[in-house]
Parts: sequence; structure tokens; C-alpha cells
Amino acid sequence: QLQACGGGLVQDGGSLRLSCAASGRTFSSIAMGWFRQTPGKVREFVAGLTWNGGSTYYADSVKGRFTISRDNAANMVYLQMTSLKPEDTATYYCAAYRILRNWYSTGDIGSWGQGTQVTVSS
Repeated sequence: QLQACGGGLVQDGGSLRLSCAASGRTFSSIAMGWFRQTPGKVREFVAGLTWNGGSTYYADSVKGRFTISRDNAANMVYLQMTSLKPEDTATYYCAAYRILRNWYSTGDIGSWGQGTQVTVSS
């Protein structure tokens, strides 16, 4: 089970940190990611990292601005977002991969968090 929090309203250029708490003994052995979705659009990949955090991957739209990290001892995943833009406005979901063939594929996701809203005002 995944529980995300940390969303909110922030101004253009601001920062937010999203957190995702995971339950279960397998957390430290699985890849994790963040996706986002706006009304009427498909859910899109934002960032992902391997089981030990040794490799990270980002959508081109957030590279250099967002940082994904994890704390396996605490069963937590984070998304630090800086230099936020209005186009980053979305509901953000943390995700646990059941299989890792394509970071971008929602079909590879085994579990989703409930979503947390991020709104960036211009």
C-alpha cells in the first residue's frame, strides 16, 4: 500500500517535496516511481529509481528540476520539485513497479498511491 502526501499550491518558480510511505516487506527490493495526470490526459511518467536508488530516470520535461530519492530503512520515496512551472500542475501518484520493462509504462506498475494535488500558479 502506498500513501502519498506533500502536494499543495505554490507559485511559479517555487518548490515542493512529495513523500510516499510504503507498507510491505518487499519495498526495498522494487523499483519505484512518480507519475502525474491532469484531467482528460493520460497518466505520464515523471521520475523513477531502482530498488537501491542507484539509478534514476526522469522525463525530459522535469530533468534538472526534480529529484527522486528513497529511504529503504523508512519505506519512503520522495520527489523534490524545484523551479516549478504552471505546466507541472497535476495530480501526482507514487507507484511501485511489479515488472520493469519500460519506466514510462503504466502497465508495468503494480501498485498506485492515492494521488496528491500539485498546483503551480503563474
